[in-house]
Amino acid sequence: MSPDDWHLTEDLEDFLARAGDFLQSRPALHTVPLTVTEALRTRGADAYGADTPVFGLLERAGAVRAAFFRTPPRRLTLTPLTPEEADDLAARLAGLGQVLPGVNADHDTAASFAGAWRRHTGALPTLHERERLYRLGTLTPPEPFPEGRGRVAGERDREQLMLWHREFVTDIGGTPAGDNSSWADTRIAHERITLWEAPDGTPVSMAGRTPMVAGQIRVTPVYTPAHLRGRGYAGAATVEVSRAALAAGAAEVLLFADLANPTSNALYQRIGYHPIADFAVYDF
Repeated sequence: MSPDDWHLTEDLEDFLARAGDFLQSRPALHTVPLTVTEALRTRGADAYGADTPVFGLLERAGAVRAAFFRTPPRRLTLTPLTPEEADDLAARLAGLGQVLPGVNADHDTAASFAGAWRRHTGALPTLHERERLYRLGTLTPPEPFPEGRGRVAGERDREQLMLWHREFVTDIGGTPAGDNSSWADTRIAHERITLWEAPDGTPVSMAGRTPMVAGQIRVTPVYTPAHLRGRGYAGAATVEVSRAALAAGAAEVLLFADLANPTSNALYQRIGYHPIADFAVYDF
């Protein structure tokens, strides 16, 4: 194979027509490409406040073997690749003069591409984050369960959701958007954020979920303000949103956890999530 075996396009419909079945063949491992391309299909590039998205696929013997997407200015996201495939893609993108801020993929693929990108461009990769992907088995509410109740976020919660989303993005090392009102409006309209309320009705934690694509729903984001942590609120919100995902008919309910946070990883396993793959994010 050669770098030219990679087909690049800015046409989402063309990409999905050719790579859609491949992405849906492994819905858990491909959860991010599936959910991002679905958002782009239904809402356009404004879904991510991005410049023109770029997509790519690798075909071999008439079948798609791998794919990628990028919503600038964000990092490149890859499906699993062999080291040779990662090197060929790096060579192709470097040859086109692409400037990448980083890569996000399963651990081995991300490491292979980061090394290849350094060879082809001289850019120094720095490990930004390691994540673990979990799949829900039997949902098991934690003990003790905090007092309060879960409810779906509505229009009256709009300002709260916008604030918490900005705080969440900052917590994970991102840069909050200047205006995240569309993020809140979309999730309110489609009832995709669950709040956990204290007994007095005060929201104390939130957990969101993606739309269902290829039978999978991913729980994201999960956020509790710093001064309210350690009281079981995040676990309660995650249980409630997981129930909502199951009620919506999801065959697989997934979530990512930062491996630098042992508390959240232990929590998700206690409530029934099982690890299935490790991912890595590199900055260049």
